[in-house]
Amino acid sequence: MCRLVAITSNEYFSPVENILALETMKEGHDGSGLGLTLRDLGGEFEELKGYPILSGICSKKGVQMLNEFMHKAGFTLKDIWTPKIKHLKGIMRRDYYFARIYDYPESYRNKSMHEKEDLLMNIRLSLRKIGESDGSMFVFSFYPDVITLKEVGDPLQVYEFFGLDKNTIKAKIIFAQGRQNTNYVIYLYACHPFFIQGYCSMTNGENTAFVPIREFLMSRGFPGYLGYNSDSEVFTHTLHYTVRQLGLPLTYYKDVITPLKASELEMREDKEALKLLKHSLRPLCIDGPNVVIGFTPEGTCFMVHDSKKLRPGVVGGVRGKYALLSEECGLDRAIPERNKSEDIFPMKYDMVMVTPQAEEVRVWNQLQGT
Repeated sequence: MCRLVAITSNEYFSPVENILALETMKEGHDGSGLGLTLRDLGGEFEELKGYPILSGICSKKGVQMLNEFMHKAGFTLKDIWTPKIKHLKGIMRRDYYFARIYDYPESYRNKSMHEKEDLLMNIRLSLRKIGESDGSMFVFSFYPDVITLKEVGDPLQVYEFFGLDKNTIKAKIIFAQGRQNTNYVIYLYACHPFFIQGYCSMTNGENTAFVPIREFLMSRGFPGYLGYNSDSEVFTHTLHYTVRQLGLPLTYYKDVITPLKASELEMREDKEALKLLKHSLRPLCIDGPNVVIGFTPEGTCFMVHDSKKLRPGVVGGVRGKYALLSEECGLDRAIPERNKSEDIFPMKYDMVMVTPQAEEVRVWNQLQGT
């Protein structure tokens, strides 16, 4: 099993808080990798929120290809952030780790965010295709106010490797996953969290319904639904498809991935809509065991489980700062000052949502629809 730590706050904080919570839950991951996604950035990025940030890794050859491609695409480089790498035994250093801040091509500067999102995604996919065959370039996200870092190794060591213990990088939402390697070869594109057009998720579990979900998503004709080096990436794309592409409320994500039984549907006021969703989106339902933690473009963080409820999950905190994690001991490390009696352990019908700026926690019950 993997271990997951998501923290959302109304103040900027360091990813060290996520890493120390992962370290507390170390028995649940094998130290085979760390993925970090930071959203709503502070520090040196606070004045650059409107500009897209390209996060990834390049070889020396890859940097040249990247520069040439972005120049031809009309993007102007505004700034570069690179982690202060520390040589550590057991972690293979690659040539360049980066977060590059760009200005949009002039023809896109006055276009809608929807159009800009499509442009950024297509650029990311093109760069991935250029570098994937020889490993000269990995690109994890390209979006305003978001940075993604990934590397193979123990989370605490990777954190030190990136020099984050001595860096001022902070954010108001940070997702971190400590990997339990379930693949024969550790591949960076298989490392959570996954991100697409403002939607992000990470998962602990085994997606036994992976193939039908993947095939359904790929049949939608949307260029971003590809890759799938991890069976968990489909959870991110299903979230994106449900909310962005179909325009449904976030709570319907739960109804799509874990549809109610026919007798249970009768309890919902929107039962006719649910019957249509269940029929038309049946290939997207999951069989577990899974717990999914995610965020949306406006900054809502959430946790859902499959119907089997065989993976742990807990949500707790204080007004202005909440954490969504795999285990209670990790929550004790992340937010020790909370009232523990108010911790939430979601069950199979629950969707726990933390509103933007960590204002409040809401538990939505699927049976009642409230």
